[in-house]
Amino acid sequence: MNNADIDLAAKGRARIDWIRSRMPLLAQARAHFADTKPFAGHRIGMSLHLEPKTAVLLETLAAGGAEIVATGNYGSTQDDTVAALRGAGMTVFGARDDTLEQHEANVGAVLDSAPDILLDNGADLAAGVVERNAQASIIGGTEETTSGADRLRGELAGALPFPVVVINDSRLKAIGENRHAVGQSIVESFMRITNLMVPGRHVVVVGYGWCGRGIAQYFRSLGAQVGVVELDVMKAFEAALDGFRVASLAELAGWADVLITATGRERVVGADIFDLLRDDVVLGNSGHFPWEIDVAALRADATVIDQVDDGIERIHRPNGSRVVLLAGGRMFNLAGREPKGNSLESMDLGFLLQALSLERVATDAGSLRPGAQPVPDDIERLIAARFIAALGASR
Repeated sequence: MNNADIDLAAKGRARIDWIRSRMPLLAQARAHFADTKPFAGHRIGMSLHLEPKTAVLLETLAAGGAEIVATGNYGSTQDDTVAALRGAGMTVFGARDDTLEQHEANVGAVLDSAPDILLDNGADLAAGVVERNAQASIIGGTEETTSGADRLRGELAGALPFPVVVINDSRLKAIGENRHAVGQSIVESFMRITNLMVPGRHVVVVGYGWCGRGIAQYFRSLGAQVGVVELDVMKAFEAALDGFRVASLAELAGWADVLITATGRERVVGADIFDLLRDDVVLGNSGHFPWEIDVAALRADATVIDQVDDGIERIHRPNGSRVVLLAGGRMFNLAGREPKGNSLESMDLGFLLQALSLERVATDAGSLRPGAQPVPDDIERLIAARFIAALGASR
C-alpha cells in the first residue's frame, strides 16, 4: 500500500472503530461467534452497501470464522471503508466512482471466488448464481431488501434449491429500520445535500410501504405538507387516515416541491410525468435500484445539465422548466454527498438479524425450506428482547 492508501485505510479504521463501539447488539454476537465459530470453513460472498456499519457486520462474521469476499452496491461504496477492510485481510471489490458495468463485474468477481453462503442485496448474487447454474455450490443465504425479495419471488421463483432468509420480511426491520431509520436518514440527507428548508414545503412520497410511511412521517414532523401516491387501495386508505393527501402521481406532480420514490419498481416517475412537474422540483429516490426515476429519459430530453454540487444536477427541460436531481437517481441517503445512511441503532438491529440468520444457515440450513422466506420467529423474538434491553441500558 502506498501512503495515500495507508492514510485512507487509517481514516476508515477510525470511523469503523467509533461506530463499532456504538453497536452493542453486534458486540454480543461477535463475542458469541468468537467462541462458537459457526462460519468456520465457510466463504461468505457479500453484495451490500460498503460503509462503516457494514464493516462492523463483516468483522462480526469474520470473528465467527468466515472468509469474506465482498463488494458494495452501485454508487454507495465508501472508499475508506474498503481500504480498512482490505487492511484487515478481507477480499473487497469496488470503489465509489465505479460505473454500473464495473459494479456488475465486481458482483461477478465475488461469485468467481466460489462462496457457499450469500449475503445479498437486490438479489444480484442469487441471480448470478442462477445465470451460472451454480446453485449446487450454495447452502443458503440472506437477502436485505424488498427489491431483492421481489426478484427472488418473481424472476427467480423456483430456481433456488437453497434457503434465502429475507431480512426485509422482518417486522423488526420494517419498523425499526425501514420506517424510522429510512425516514430519518432521507429527511436528514435531503437537508444536508440541498440545504433547503423543510417547513411549509410540499413533499410527495411515491409508495406507502414501510419506507414510504417513514419518509412521509418524518417530513411532516418537520413541518412539510405531505402527499402520498399509492396504487394499493389498502395502503392508500391507511395513508389517508394517517392524515396525508392521497392522489395520483399526475394529480400531485404539479403540487410537489419535492418528490421522492420509495417503491422498488421501475420507472414509476417517467417521461409522462416530467412535463407535469413544477419548475425546480427536487427529485430523489430512496429505493435500492436506481431505476425508479427514468433518469435516462430525463437526461436525453435535457437542453442543459448543470452540475450544481456533488450529488445535485439541475436539468433544464425543453418546456423551460428545471428539475433538480439528487445523486443521479440512486438512493440519496447513501449515494449523496457525505453519505451517512441509516442510524447506528437501526443498523445494529438490522445487522443482528443478518448475523443470526446467517448463523442459522451455516449451522442448520436443513431446518429452512428452499427459496425466499422470513426470518425465523425465534430469532425475531430474541433480537426484540435484546434491543429493548440495549435501549434500557443506554438510558
